[in-house]
Amino acid sequence: MENLRTVQDFIRWTTSQFSLSDIYLGHGTDNPIDEAKQLILATLGLSLFIPPEFYLANLTNDEKHQLFDIIQKRIKDRVPTPYLTNQAWFCGQSYYVDERVLIPRSPIGELIENHFKQLLSSNPKNILDLCTGSGCIGIACAYAFPDAQVDITDISLDALDVAQTNIDLHEMAFQVTPILSDLFNDLEKKQYDLIVSNPPYVDNEDMSDLPDEFLYEPKLALEAGVDGLDLVKRILIDAVDYLTPQGVLVCEVGNSWVSLQEQYPDVPFNWIEFKRGGLGVFSITCEELVKYRHFFMNSFQ
Repeated sequence: MENLRTVQDFIRWTTSQFSLSDIYLGHGTDNPIDEAKQLILATLGLSLFIPPEFYLANLTNDEKHQLFDIIQKRIKDRVPTPYLTNQAWFCGQSYYVDERVLIPRSPIGELIENHFKQLLSSNPKNILDLCTGSGCIGIACAYAFPDAQVDITDISLDALDVAQTNIDLHEMAFQVTPILSDLFNDLEKKQYDLIVSNPPYVDNEDMSDLPDEFLYEPKLALEAGVDGLDLVKRILIDAVDYLTPQGVLVCEVGNSWVSLQEQYPDVPFNWIEFKRGGLGVFSITCEELVKYRHFFMNSFQ
């Protein structure tokens, strides 16, 4: 430990340790360097955007011991970095997270940053973030569309507690409203121009094969039955009642997109391609949901 003196030293050493380990990278980073930076800097209370000279700053012995302890938790216990630091990044903003919610990583963030270009005919006035978890998607939508009102819902009161923390953190109480609801069941009859959802969509087979890091995440936010579509099918049936005539549903189904496409081969899901990677996100218009609703209802019975 005596040879590790500076912030830069610890980032380099931690990167090497991560590279030599079997940790899973996929909760906000895809390489050991970025993973090390996020863990080290957040633990030290530093921003990811510190001036270059900060990297050469010497650390105290207490800081070194703190870093060693947290690095060991990441490697030996396989605790995801955002749970160790209580910080995750989404659409360029920092969010509070803990083990009550999924760690933000949805490719839907790219759509938000592009203001859902080519999916919406005009800026939405009312937005619904269904299965919000930490609230990051809904809050990011509020940043993207400052004139819109955003409702964020979840079946988990614990998740909504985290979401409220992030609403307060981003000073969005005037624009973002948290609602406890089992999908649409407990919502008032209200029409939205845009419904965005990252619901549970992991099928039984994938649940059994998840890396250790995912075992720290709430199962309620992951597992979704044999085909991973238990909640998605309900969303497809009911979303039409909560969309304006020109409204759009954007939904993430991950690897379960194959099963969805196989079960509804005639439905014109618009599968979105992402420049930064990611798959299994579709959009579908209110008009299309009306047209194919009988298919969704028949398959759900």
